[in-house]
Amino acid sequence: MTRPDLPPLNTLLPFEATVRHASMTRAARELHVTHGAVSRQVQNLEKALGTPLFERGPRSLRPTPQARRLAAAVREALDTIEEAAREVSGRERGGPLALSCEPTLLMRWLIPRLPDLAARHPELTVHLSAGGGPPAFARDTVDAAVRRDDFPVPEGVNRVPLFEEWIGPVCHPQLAEQLLHGGPVTRLHTATRPSAWDDWRRLTGRAPTGTARPSETSEPSQTPESPESPEQTFEHFYLALQAAVAGVGVAVGPYAMVHDDLVRGQLAAPYGFVADGTGYGLLSPRPPERDPRVAALLGWLRAQTASLTPPAGSRSGLS
Repeated sequence: MTRPDLPPLNTLLPFEATVRHASMTRAARELHVTHGAVSRQVQNLEKALGTPLFERGPRSLRPTPQARRLAAAVREALDTIEEAAREVSGRERGGPLALSCEPTLLMRWLIPRLPDLAARHPELTVHLSAGGGPPAFARDTVDAAVRRDDFPVPEGVNRVPLFEEWIGPVCHPQLAEQLLHGGPVTRLHTATRPSAWDDWRRLTGRAPTGTARPSETSEPSQTPESPESPEQTFEHFYLALQAAVAGVGVAVGPYAMVHDDLVRGQLAAPYGFVADGTGYGLLSPRPPERDPRVAALLGWLRAQTASLTPPAGSRSGLS
């Protein structure tokens, strides 16, 4: 049986990887070949099809709509072949599940819940790593990633929504009353989310009393509006939230990352929380149902994240 319209099969893997990464260099790294080898195979495919598949710029490589359509078909075919091969061989996808998670969510929410995951899925071994931004599954040997949707989902990556992001000022309970009555309270900033206070003020149209306006420096500062209210900036978001727990000042905290502290009474949220329009999702290189390990993790995450919407009484109204 001849297939006159079928392109050279050895060109399809380099082509699909190039579309997914929008980079021949990253595709070559994933496939453990040279950049030149990938480039030649892509050129051979273009020659066989009689059409260019990429818009090439001085420092950019953009797949055409036709290339994206073909790459999606190749990816689906490869997944089908892989699944059939696994069934024929009788092998199950096994071994530890490598999960990447954004650092603050990992430390403040996910790690405390690992005993529950182990109890419910004793067959599942999870290797955790901290990371942010678009995951490179092949390069980093990661099976799945929990990410905030503040970047475009890469080509060919599957995303399942988990929960919405809700943010609000949080501080030690002893500071909450002082904050509400206009007493001076240090405003805490973080270099990894420098716009947190601006985002909260934009969404609610208000600013908490007793705190200074954001400073452009990382050192505590005084402002005319609140001469006794200093500011402090921390290198990482996790540190700012820990400082809030310790009573250093008030920080804008996502509900998911301060949920446990609120339940334990270590933090208070005097202004409630407001949805900021973003959310978190589970990213994987293939649909979760194609990997029993990822499917088990997803089911557990969905159950755990069901409580990550603030109660109605703690949602901040717009002013």
